[in-house]
Amino acid sequence: MSDDYQIDIPPSFFAVYTDTRQRLAEPIAVVRARYEICEDLANHLVAHAQVLHHVEVPSEDEILRRIHAGLAVPDAGVSGAEAEWIVRRLAELLGWDCPPLDAASG
Repeated sequence: MSDDYQIDIPPSFFAVYTDTRQRLAEPIAVVRARYEICEDLANHLVAHAQVLHHVEVPSEDEILRRIHAGLAVPDAGVSGAEAEWIVRRLAELLGWDCPPLDAASG
C-alpha cells in the first residue's frame, strides 16, 4: 500500500500531536485531517485580521490575541493547542510577530 499524501505537514503542527517520547498521540490520518482544517482556517483568517488592522484595531498583538481568545473557547471546534498553532501560523502568514498567547484565555 502506498502513501500518496502530497501535503507536507510542518514539524510545528506535528508537535501539537506528539507526546514527550516523540510519538504521535493520534493516528496519522487524524493528524493530516486536523492539519488541513487548521491550515485552511489560518489562511481564511488572514483577510479578517487585515480588515481589523485597517478598520478597527490598530495593534497586531491585540488582533492576534482576540482571534486566539475566539478560537480557544470549547465550541470553536479546535483544541487549545490547535488554536495556538493557528494563531502562530496566522502571524506567520501576515508577517507579524506573534505575542505570547494566554492559554487561560479559553
